[in-house]
Amino acid sequence: MRPTSVWTIMLALLGTHMAGMGAFLTVPVLATKIAEETGLPAALAGVHVALVYAGTLISGPFMQGLLNRFGGIRMCQWALAMIALGLSLATIGTAWALVLSALVCGFGHAPVTPAGSHLLHARTPPHRRSLIFGLKQCGVPAGAMLVAALAPLAALAFGWRGGVLAMAAFSLLLALLLQPLRAALDADRGSGWPARPLADAARSLALLRDDARIRGLSLMACGYGVSQFCFSSFFVVWQVRVLGLGIAEAGFNLALAQVGGVVGRIGWAMAADRFGPRPVLALLGVGMVGGALLLAGAGPGWPVSLVLGVGVLMGATAIAWNGVLVAEIARVAPVGLVGGATAALGFAFGVTMVVMPSSFSALVGVTGSYAPGFLMCAMASALGLLALLKAPRHP
Repeated sequence: MRPTSVWTIMLALLGTHMAGMGAFLTVPVLATKIAEETGLPAALAGVHVALVYAGTLISGPFMQGLLNRFGGIRMCQWALAMIALGLSLATIGTAWALVLSALVCGFGHAPVTPAGSHLLHARTPPHRRSLIFGLKQCGVPAGAMLVAALAPLAALAFGWRGGVLAMAAFSLLLALLLQPLRAALDADRGSGWPARPLADAARSLALLRDDARIRGLSLMACGYGVSQFCFSSFFVVWQVRVLGLGIAEAGFNLALAQVGGVVGRIGWAMAADRFGPRPVLALLGVGMVGGALLLAGAGPGWPVSLVLGVGVLMGATAIAWNGVLVAEIARVAPVGLVGGATAALGFAFGVTMVVMPSSFSALVGVTGSYAPGFLMCAMASALGLLALLKAPRHP
């Protein structure tokens, strides 16, 4: 059997990440439309993101064992099917259905990044690691761009349920398209479930305690992730409620910001392969602190061009760091534990995301303003930058 090209794998994972972003952003992007029918506050979009991450905490620690048992492609397919199911549950339209939808989406999304690292790490040349991982992670902003652009249009044509179901159908389609790759790429899967799945999960989580490099990079990811997901979740609602823009225009502006994320992920990955990942990650932290501070100071008097500029800045920084980080985690992970190290990072990231987007929503509810939430993003990114600077470079 002819070996599968690393570029073919990367394209498959790119599509998986694109569909996977529907789990996080479909409901927040359509929050104002959902609020009109259900009566729920649109600012609860942050609670939705928190609940999705709560779902990832359930299945995330078991990823190394599941990857060993079933293989990376099968876990990607399982993830996409669960996301489609979770999104479909949201169309029931009740508060409890939206809660269950978010949890199921998160439960399904947990394998996406560990499975990608598992599939790519052994097949990627070290001198191209950041570029390959960065291209794969471009699926995150590309998926966000897809959701931001298409979900509102589908909602205007068919109602918000039509927008949600369109994203669910895309996830199922990607799951089917991955099947031809399974025989070759999952050939290394084992013959049985780990004898001690809880111990296997604990081994992955113990990396946060025992490996200072993985711990420092995970803390950085938690800080940077606050800006990433709060910006993605609230940028549309903020434009509608504060600037008075229509939902389609606001969604298009978020899509343009995600273009900055796509271009940034490729450019920063190439820079990381040449100059090293740590300086690039530090520069990204400085950029997202500045972007969040600008959003905190923005108001109704801002011209749309300036809003777009700040949005693209956030896209090129707060949305563009993941590929460089995931490649660095794969580089420093213990032998045979690339998926486990990525899952451990994802667990710490998930705990943070359970708390912080909800905190953004709470700040909006208490103050009546989005500025304190964006100030929170700036502070979190600064703390993430500090964790990166203090993390050891070597074992």
